[in-house]
Amino acid sequence: MVLGLARSGLAAAAALERRGVRVVRADRELGNDGDPELLEGVGLLVKSPGVPAEAPLVVSARARGIPVWSEIELASRFLPNPILGVTGTNGKTTTAEWLGFMLDAPVAGNVGRALSELDGKLAPEQLVVVELSSFQLEDVHEFRPQIAVLLNLEPDHLDRHGSFEAYRAAKLRIFENQTDADTAVVPRDLDHEVRARRIEFAADDPLPAEPALRGLHNRENAAAATAAARAAGATDDQIARGLREFKGVVHRLELAAERDGVSYVNDSKATNVAATLRALAAYEDAPVRLILGGSPKGEDFAPLAASLGPNVRAVYLIGETADELARAIPDTVRAGDLATAVERAAAAAQPGEVVLLSPACASYDQFRDFEQRGEEFKRLVANLPM
Repeated sequence: MVLGLARSGLAAAAALERRGVRVVRADRELGNDGDPELLEGVGLLVKSPGVPAEAPLVVSARARGIPVWSEIELASRFLPNPILGVTGTNGKTTTAEWLGFMLDAPVAGNVGRALSELDGKLAPEQLVVVELSSFQLEDVHEFRPQIAVLLNLEPDHLDRHGSFEAYRAAKLRIFENQTDADTAVVPRDLDHEVRARRIEFAADDPLPAEPALRGLHNRENAAAATAAARAAGATDDQIARGLREFKGVVHRLELAAERDGVSYVNDSKATNVAATLRALAAYEDAPVRLILGGSPKGEDFAPLAASLGPNVRAVYLIGETADELARAIPDTVRAGDLATAVERAAAAAQPGEVVLLSPACASYDQFRDFEQRGEEFKRLVANLPM
């Protein structure tokens, strides 16, 4: 059974069917995602990352002794390719894409292209860079990246995992099946034993070149990418070119436009407090008008409130978390929705200021996902009156 028929579920089903496996498809839109009778004759359940462990079919499958795998687990058994896995609370998309750019390697996983989509399309020796979320890692069993990168660990997805400890445990599973022949790239202060060869990184590491991307957090990402690329066999010349020429990813500190001397920055991918703190640090030398809010993830907004320096000229609140954010942060502007927030921020912004969408929240109250939220921000900015 394949449970969840978004991109990874469809790719998993197709890979199985190419091998002659009979696949039962279950999904909320089909209306059959809770029918235990569908499990009759099923020997394996492949769960999409968006499906929680408490979903009825997952609970029923485990009660019957049916193994539950993530799509990453399934794909890694099909693909003969060496894998460079990247996880962490923040920066994993940027770092995975950065490594793909440096190593001229395909990037898959949480970044948007399901790993199963690469089945049968690559030479066996081709390295694949895989971005890994906690949702994907919580259901691995034999998944073993030859190079595993952990960028950082900060509270996130507490609404799904229930506690930081459970979230942390899911992330650390990236190292679970590594051997002493493999490489683990970890933050210098990580208190966790690994069996693989341990390589530590930090923001103050010497690099072959200074990265083009803004912010201390991107220097940390660059240090991790440099260590992983070296472990994969890249030369310092290759790495230096990648550090200088990589332009970043959409929805992560993406300059959407400059209008009348005001910069509009799309950081819609900042779906947790730690990510927004990184964005604010990247613009600590500029006057900022900050757009915050969205759907809740169970986080405490007090650290965010404490970090707002005098350079933050105004905070515009949107979405379901607006009330909670208003209690944590005094003197905010209640905008309600993104269109109103952009309109009010643009009307007040002066030349030299930055209008920054860095919500610190998920997007599901008003948007399909953070990508749609970021695209809407860019559309609204493009349509501002001249």
